[in-house]
Amino acid sequence: MTEPIVAALANQKGGVGKSTTAINLAAALAFQDKRILLIDLDPQGNASSGLGIDRGSIDVSIYDVLLKESPLTDAVEPTSVLNLFVIPATIDLAGAEIELVSMFSRETRLRSAIAEIDDDFDIVLIDCPPSLGLLTVNALTAAEEVLIPIQCEYYALEGLSQLIKNVDLVRSNLNPELRVGGVVLTMYDGRTKLSREVAEQVREYFGEVAYRTVIPRSVRLSEAPSYGEPIEAFDPMSRGAIAYRHLGREFLERHEEIT
Repeated sequence: MTEPIVAALANQKGGVGKSTTAINLAAALAFQDKRILLIDLDPQGNASSGLGIDRGSIDVSIYDVLLKESPLTDAVEPTSVLNLFVIPATIDLAGAEIELVSMFSRETRLRSAIAEIDDDFDIVLIDCPPSLGLLTVNALTAAEEVLIPIQCEYYALEGLSQLIKNVDLVRSNLNPELRVGGVVLTMYDGRTKLSREVAEQVREYFGEVAYRTVIPRSVRLSEAPSYGEPIEAFDPMSRGAIAYRHLGREFLERHEEIT
């Protein structure tokens, strides 16, 4: 049995294109014939609704997996994209941080759930909430790598040191395999000096960990979630779709054992 690659997308700053990257990287990988599971761990549920999941009609969600120990397989929902499946988040997840505090093995509940699926999927992506609480700790404990989306705007690197510190803490105490697997520049506008400067700073700071592919600022990328589709299905010839295809290929290059 082959264990899936498990990657958490995390940045405690909101509005950095985290859920957009989770959805569209997942779809790009699914279009390359990989079986993908996207776990929506954000109470806002953008990764669920952005893939056309009606959150009001969900019987079993990630909340039930974490808090009621429902099997992960019971929460898997198909999407309109072949090979792409999602574990949706519902509004119940908003209280999960508090409910987890008093629970046994509170940091490792997601890791235990993912361990059950083994070779059902090639890659598991986890869309974290924009905070560093217990839900994100569960994702970091379950993952082998963290992908950090960074928007090309002022204060892009602000708060990142805290995220890196938390990654180090989780590595020391809960998950020695964890590493920063990649940094993805989002909302890039090559016409502005600011975007170019931020990209330069990020590459200077992270070196080879930063992905070569940058995700452009794009109206089509913003529109796609309201149709419940990834950009690859919504407008495959758009700059956003092309960028996420490149990102998917680059991700696979970094994990050659599954290509």
